[in-house]
Amino acid sequence: MDRFQAMKIFVRVVEAQSFAAAARELGSSPPAVTRAVAFLEEITGARLLTRTTRSVTLTEPGANYYDDCKRLLGDLEEAEAAAGGAYARPSGTLTITAPVLFGQMYVFSVMTEFLDLYPDMRGRVLLFDRIVNIVEEGIDLAIRIGHMADTSMSAIKVGMVRRIICGAPDYLDRHGRPGVPSDIGTHRVVASTGSSAPLDWQFGGDQKVSLSVNARLQTNSIEAARKAAIDGWGLVRMLSYQAAPFIENGSLEVVLRDYEPEPIPIHIVHPEGRHAPAKVRAFIDLAVDRLRADKRIN
Repeated sequence: MDRFQAMKIFVRVVEAQSFAAAARELGSSPPAVTRAVAFLEEITGARLLTRTTRSVTLTEPGANYYDDCKRLLGDLEEAEAAAGGAYARPSGTLTITAPVLFGQMYVFSVMTEFLDLYPDMRGRVLLFDRIVNIVEEGIDLAIRIGHMADTSMSAIKVGMVRRIICGAPDYLDRHGRPGVPSDIGTHRVVASTGSSAPLDWQFGGDQKVSLSVNARLQTNSIEAARKAAIDGWGLVRMLSYQAAPFIENGSLEVVLRDYEPEPIPIHIVHPEGRHAPAKVRAFIDLAVDRLRADKRIN
């Protein structure tokens, strides 16, 4: 029996949770499906499935083998598609995700330019202020701000942002400009956070310090916190790209520059694979050019 065909049958049994259902989906017979699984159990020397009258469940070796089968079959399909030319020109739908404000300010314009370049493409831009499991949610690639923790993803660095503190010039004229982090204790602070607990702000410079900040006003919206600061209510901490347009037009002024922590990287990430589809490669090429050229994030 062909081993790859047996793997395909095994995967369908696991996902259908039934030998009979897998047989129907594959246009085969239950005995043929049973023989395929038995063949794999013989060559692996392990019991892969536990079968009852109502269900089929994976054993521990079976769960590991299932993951390996999915990976191997995926690589095989990619290789066959690449050889057949399916990866030659972008087509289909490209789904990407990014943080809400960053997506609005930087990513959406890249997507519209991409769609203009490739008329056969459709695009979906999903904006979330949370880490999305792009494999489980069927997303092609993501823009992420922060140090990479998931080494199973391919990551291309496209920029850096700083964590800054700023206020409106008129507020700073009235209340003074903090010269060291501890001066923040004499200021009103509006914070963008989902928690009511005291905020621990990290500072860099010659001596790295952490300061517990009790913000008088908290919100889960960075736009609302930023507006309060622009209106002269107090200081706000945000990422540099979020404040950039308002620093440029004079609505906000950065303070404590010498105490900023290390910059935070921006990456485009996508699942590892030797044969990324043309739509993914084409979007990455365009996005890298556009994002790296933007001085606000580099």
